[in-house]
Amino acid sequence: MIDANFNLKICGITDATTAMFCAQAGAGAVGAVFYKKSPRNVSVTQARDIFSRLPENVARVGVCVDMTAQEMIQIAHEVNLDTVQMHGCESVSDVAMVLQSGFHVVKVLKTAGKMLVEEASRIPQAAGILVECGKGILPGGNGAVWDWSAAAGLAGLRAFAVAGGLAPGNIRRAALCSKADAWDVSSGVETEPGLKDMSAVTALIGTVKQLGPCDRLFWRKSFEP
Repeated sequence: MIDANFNLKICGITDATTAMFCAQAGAGAVGAVFYKKSPRNVSVTQARDIFSRLPENVARVGVCVDMTAQEMIQIAHEVNLDTVQMHGCESVSDVAMVLQSGFHVVKVLKTAGKMLVEEASRIPQAAGILVECGKGILPGGNGAVWDWSAAAGLAGLRAFAVAGGLAPGNIRRAALCSKADAWDVSSGVETEPGLKDMSAVTALIGTVKQLGPCDRLFWRKSFEP
């Protein structure tokens, strides 16, 4: 069993100081976005700096959108990622190729109910699933609150996370109604895109810690305390 906060990712990190703060506050994963249209986009050079000083037990997650498997693998090697998060229309074969290269994969799905279960069944079991609402002009939750219980059909079938509209004030409700194993938060702890509110980050992590232990790790393959 692991503490719930190790299954919490703070995403859209744009500088090393914020990444280190999140890690020291107890977040189990830190995410950087590799998508030029995003206001949180970072370069490979910036990402190396963001991840370079993190403790080894904090997962380094790279968010990619509609890249080829080869492009994602190259970035993962260059930045020393633990996990590639696929946020576009990547194929099952893309997921398999990145898994075979030695990296953990989290594939984003934007459906609900029976369709969500059917789509998830086509993704290799070794990969994690991240469920979001798919609203907004950019890939990602776009800060939109949605009915997180629409993802609960995956509970007990495979490891999954939820994203979209999560913040310190609603993370507990989202966790309980979705029955998710993990959570992905970005805009819910920001003062503006890419600029995190440290007090909100602290409040979020404190609330997640109170959810109790989880029986499986989500954002990376293994965990060493």
